[in-house]
Amino acid sequence: MPENQFQRMVFAFLTVLVTVHAYVFYSLYVVNGSTLMQINNADSVIHAINKQGDVYMFGRMLPIWAVILIEFLFAYGLECVMGSPCSFKLACKNFEIGKTHPVIFESAIICATVGLMCPAMSFLAAWFYYPYYAGFHLATLLANWVKLVCFNFPFAFFSQLFFIQPLIRTVFRALFRK
Repeated sequence: MPENQFQRMVFAFLTVLVTVHAYVFYSLYVVNGSTLMQINNADSVIHAINKQGDVYMFGRMLPIWAVILIEFLFAYGLECVMGSPCSFKLACKNFEIGKTHPVIFESAIICATVGLMCPAMSFLAAWFYYPYYAGFHLATLLANWVKLVCFNFPFAFFSQLFFIQPLIRTVFRALFRK
């Protein structure tokens, strides 16, 4: 869909903007919600987060806006450098642009992007949210990374394929209508 570099950057910006908010919500509520409620003796996740005040990242407590900003910056950089270019090349290796139905080709790009970005961002998240207070161990980092990939991949695949990318493509068409 994007025809030039500016449009690719805007498309990546919109995708990452929606995706980072979705993943922070998913991580706090679905993956870590019960732990947060237990630690803070709260009856809901939002009450636990409010009681805790901030979110653990980089071995300290940071406000939620800082967590979202940090994840956005890393995800946007990774999407522009690796995600978009590599996923397009992978899709082109398996499908011809002119001969493949656009929905199939776009789905191939989405699947390739998820296949690249999910392990990469999960690896970064394993560093971001590592329990540094317990000391650093490479085996723990790798185990946390694999755990995050297992949690995040199904969510990434289905949310990107069925919700986020259709929304972003609709918004993008409205912004760059000829």
